[in-house]
Amino acid sequence: MPATPPGQAKPRTTLSTIAREANVSVPTVSKVLNGHSDISAQTRRRIEVLLTRYGYQRPRAPRRKSQRGDLIDLVINELDSAWGLEILTGVEQVAEAAGLGLVVSAVHNRASLTRRWLEGLISRGSQGAILVLSDLSDEQRAELHRRTLPFVVVDGVSQPPPDVPSVGATNFAGGYAAADHLIKLGHRRIGAIGGPEQMLCSRARVAGYRAALESAGLTPDRELVRYGNFQHVGGLRAAQQLLALADPPTAIFAGSDQQATGVYEAARLSGRQIPDDLSVVGFDDLHYAQWTAPPLTTVRQPLHEMGVSAARLLLRLVNGEHLEAPRIELATELVIRNSTAQPPLNVSKLGDMTS
Repeated sequence: MPATPPGQAKPRTTLSTIAREANVSVPTVSKVLNGHSDISAQTRRRIEVLLTRYGYQRPRAPRRKSQRGDLIDLVINELDSAWGLEILTGVEQVAEAAGLGLVVSAVHNRASLTRRWLEGLISRGSQGAILVLSDLSDEQRAELHRRTLPFVVVDGVSQPPPDVPSVGATNFAGGYAAADHLIKLGHRRIGAIGGPEQMLCSRARVAGYRAALESAGLTPDRELVRYGNFQHVGGLRAAQQLLALADPPTAIFAGSDQQATGVYEAARLSGRQIPDDLSVVGFDDLHYAQWTAPPLTTVRQPLHEMGVSAARLLLRLVNGEHLEAPRIELATELVIRNSTAQPPLNVSKLGDMTS
């Protein structure tokens, strides 16, 4: 970018500038800014890098006296995990570019705190909220609508109603890819550890796993499916149950990277080596997945991009823009590392799993 002569104001970066640098059309740049999902991951990353490099900011409309303050809220169950921090950084990136402050509330699944965030949101005059893994009640949703407070749900516990904007990932496809990878390596006894069974994303990942088995002509075995809490301890306990079976799995698909570390611990305690005795696939591709021993094969969930998309979707609602579709789903991607291999030679090749 050419230097600005002394004494002159720095020229404002336009969409045309970004489009020219990225070798794409202006509408493509606009789609990335507005959180549309019909852009390839590679193109999206290239445009987002340029938006950050040029410090692009949307033109701000003149503020009316009736408008709310320069704040948006992020409400999240837990913030003490790499998962939550990835989403937070995405939301923060968009808020900063738009000149907005960000208020973060961690509710820890406690009813008292869940009520408090709504009271705080209203009293602060926030422009709107991004709700991450919040079990939004009908009463809370009605209150937000009554006060015309825009909100976006990220990876909700249940399927959001059609009138609730939401952002998620292709969880079913991710679960399918994980199981399909293990099947192609030759595994037939494949365990699965989901998160909380009532959560939509957990059910979708396990459903994808089952669909991959059925596509390969295998009958899913209910005994090989367990549910945890997406945390290390839940993965450890569920994996210990699976490995204690009379006919244990030779591979386990864990519904989160944190649960996968629990599977690693269960394998160590049982004297198994990964991947020689047990293959493991996680879900999320958190930053530490590449540093586990061995590095973890996992399904990458674009958490940072989900935060970015949710924040941009919220800003569109704040600006009164029409949403072409209330639901955005970003693609997952299998990342193969060293925690998966062919099953042990001393394990007989079973044609089908018994139900």
